[in-house]
Amino acid sequence: MSKSSKVKKADNYQLLVCNCENTMSIDAKKLGKDLGLSEAPDVHSHLCRSQLASFEDAVAKNPDRKTIIACTQEAPLFQELASEVDECDLTFVNIRETAGWSKSGKKATAKIAALIAESAFDITPTGLIPLVSKGACVVYGAGQQAMDIATKLSDRLSVSLLLTDCDDIFVPLSTQFPVYKGSVSRVSGAMGRFKLTIENHAAMKPSSKDELKFHNHQAKVEISSDLIFDLSGNAPLVGAQHGRDGYVHVDPENLIKTAEAMFDIVDLVGEFEKPLYVSYDKTICAHSRNGKTGCSNCIDNCPTSAITSEGDGVFVYSKICDGCGYCSASCPTGAMAYAFPNRSDLIGRCQTLISTYLNAGGKNSVLLVHEEDHGGKLISAMARFGDGLAENVLPLSVHSITHIGHDVLSGFFTTGVQTVVVLAPMKKRDDLDVLNFQIDLTNTFLRAMKYQEGIQVQLLDEDNPDIVAASLAEIPAVKMPKAKNFTASRNKRETARLALANLNAMAPETLKVLKLPENSPYGKVSIDPQLCTLCLSCVGACPASALGDNEDRPQVTFSEHACVQCGLCKATCPENAISLSPQYNFDKSALSPIILNSEEPLECTKCGKPFGSKSAIEKVIGILSGKNPMFQSSEQLALLKMCDNCRVITMTETQKDPMTLGVVPKTMTADDYLPEDDEPTKH
Repeated sequence: MSKSSKVKKADNYQLLVCNCENTMSIDAKKLGKDLGLSEAPDVHSHLCRSQLASFEDAVAKNPDRKTIIACTQEAPLFQELASEVDECDLTFVNIRETAGWSKSGKKATAKIAALIAESAFDITPTGLIPLVSKGACVVYGAGQQAMDIATKLSDRLSVSLLLTDCDDIFVPLSTQFPVYKGSVSRVSGAMGRFKLTIENHAAMKPSSKDELKFHNHQAKVEISSDLIFDLSGNAPLVGAQHGRDGYVHVDPENLIKTAEAMFDIVDLVGEFEKPLYVSYDKTICAHSRNGKTGCSNCIDNCPTSAITSEGDGVFVYSKICDGCGYCSASCPTGAMAYAFPNRSDLIGRCQTLISTYLNAGGKNSVLLVHEEDHGGKLISAMARFGDGLAENVLPLSVHSITHIGHDVLSGFFTTGVQTVVVLAPMKKRDDLDVLNFQIDLTNTFLRAMKYQEGIQVQLLDEDNPDIVAASLAEIPAVKMPKAKNFTASRNKRETARLALANLNAMAPETLKVLKLPENSPYGKVSIDPQLCTLCLSCVGACPASALGDNEDRPQVTFSEHACVQCGLCKATCPENAISLSPQYNFDKSALSPIILNSEEPLECTKCGKPFGSKSAIEKVIGILSGKNPMFQSSEQLALLKMCDNCRVITMTETQKDPMTLGVVPKTMTADDYLPEDDEPTKH
């Protein structure tokens, strides 16, 4: 088992297995041995019906133990029955479509054991964000259809109707809700706090007789709403690909989808909780320093515009984040971290899954990473209408495949996986740049280490189960070196370094330094000593503390393991003395600081105390000499070669003491402007 595994020991959970009316072949004795159980589990054939008493007895006798049920189809039934037992902890795992219903189902016991063990892994729960909707809803659309839908929804929601067109509308006999016309130009906010900017906004006249009429006053207004029902037929106002909670966008021509959307939106009244998909640590963010922009990956790649610049860091509007994870995958420092699940839990799940499979005699493991809503349906279709998944293809479901970075992918391979297939829905095909870069970066390491061709990450963007099945069948069996698991960290760079170090140790060819493509999050910094004046502006700008200084002398040090190649040091350097080189250094020397530039400090010409950088001070003297009125003479320039104390003392000892106050000018009166013989006017 993995060192980092948080899988529950067999003594801490009870297992209920069903072969679903004998449609699966399950070797109970081998399954118990593979899972480390004290005895073989009972294999039921009708657990959800005639043998339901077995479930009720198990829960009643051991309410404090996790109960793992190898069935997902009847999960609602089991949950309902268990609701009467306090603190009952149920976990469901699908062994039917993923393993048992397969052409190779009789050889899938090792796989079934692996799936059950992975389901027992304890995931760290993420935080929750409250969303409150009081039911205020803007219905946005055209014609009688919009009027009819608004009328239906008004029974459950507080509706306002905004019409884009009203030519075919019958004037209602009574006004059940306010009616306006106009067009929405902008939407911001989230469920419970939507802000709509409306152009040419006008209210309906109550005197409308045979047709709807509106007041002549048309204005640009901003209104608030908890919910938006958009059947305008135009492009989505927000979340074109990813949607947004509380915003429903439907094609008015699709009556079935429109009806489904009406059922959905009336339920969005009350208090809700949304997962906190990402966490943010400003202290290690490389977004900007001193007005200079370094990294903007999270802002550039966020499809919902949930991330904006805020000073030297960024602001994450969690209520509109949909958990795609582009920010986490592309963040070079780990300041943006995915929490649904976190990276240590995701790697831990994979370690548990694969190690259980390999220890049970499984071979040539292929990891199929997929989103449950997409991949789960395809896997089910393959099992029901085809040959199903092969016994060596192990599925791992995640909320979003696009949150996975090279750190996690590299960690997958240390478990002994020979191939990782990332299954993406076709609707995301044009939105996979970040994932493709992370896959390419991982494969760059694998190729350089001379792993066999089949040991790689593959991206499969497909919705057709037959094509997915054919692609999986084409993966050749290759021999993977012995697994080298590690304790994964929540820190992105620490996890990546541990994973890559283990991969390098497992590899046919060990690397010392590997050149990487541009925009990679690893590399070195070089300084031209002929240009550098050791002003140390680069040290202050470095967000990752890769650049450092020395309290005792002018010096710049560099720790390569910390460098994220954000470029802030280069952008900040006033002398253009810095250059960046993307690479990965596997040597231990990368963990220790090296000196990039150093020189002896200038000694004070009066007291001999070392201070400042000689090159920097000489450059300042060269700039000011003969050009600044305060530094015309050699005596004035000599002040710059003195320490702070000696400079002040020398200046006060000179005849032109800058600290001595001048003579206060005489206050002028009217007498000073009159001739001496002039008598003042008397009144």
